[in-house]
Amino acid sequence: MQSLTEIKEILQKAESEKELDAFILAHRDDTRAGVRKLTETAAKRIDAIKKEIERTRQMYRYERENESFGLLCGIDEVGRGPLAGPVYAAAVILKKDKPLLYLNDSKKLSEKKREELYDVIMEEAVAVGIGHASCERIDQINILQATFEAMTMAVNSLNVKPGALLIDAVHIPQLEMYRQISIIKGDAKSASIAAASIIAKVTRDRVMTQLAEKYPEYGFESNKGYGSSQHIAALKKYGPCEIHRRSFIRNFV
Repeated sequence: MQSLTEIKEILQKAESEKELDAFILAHRDDTRAGVRKLTETAAKRIDAIKKEIERTRQMYRYERENESFGLLCGIDEVGRGPLAGPVYAAAVILKKDKPLLYLNDSKKLSEKKREELYDVIMEEAVAVGIGHASCERIDQINILQATFEAMTMAVNSLNVKPGALLIDAVHIPQLEMYRQISIIKGDAKSASIAAASIIAKVTRDRVMTQLAEKYPEYGFESNKGYGSSQHIAALKKYGPCEIHRRSFIRNFV
């Protein structure tokens, strides 16, 4: 007879609904209280997976509704609000026949989950494009126009041409050649836009963590350039560094 520890280890390794069903089937006649609790845990995990599958189905609603346009590209940006650093955008084309679970607005996911999904998206997507605009460019043309440039760069860097663009609440003038479908709060409603938000967020966060080594005073590794109390205090004490957006920090220096 397997020990409770051995059975618990089997459950920890079970990830899919099929594996969890097999676990319950294998141990349903075990009368030990500890094993019964483990099978109950497995059942709860199955319920959670089923709920996630249904949530994911809803996340692909816009992709289903617009599939007649061919390849659909989700676009999103991150970094419009920070006092420092570039703005990043990503363009992602997902496979129609292989829905990805757990996609969501990047702000609603933990850092660990974003990193996990980043790897999944980069491996499973039909194509991924990334663009950015520097803090200097943001100061030159304003954050909205710089964001449009980053989004355009992301789309232009795709290795396949999309049939339509799914975008979070904006219309991109530089991409008039494409059909653009604007979705309010799209990063929480469209799988493709959510995937783009994750790629953009992880990419920018990694850049800001690297920049924190060059400019350690500002805590970029934790605030990612946003106006946290620590960041503003450092800005007042040390003044701006070369990656601060001068048009954003006028009230702090």
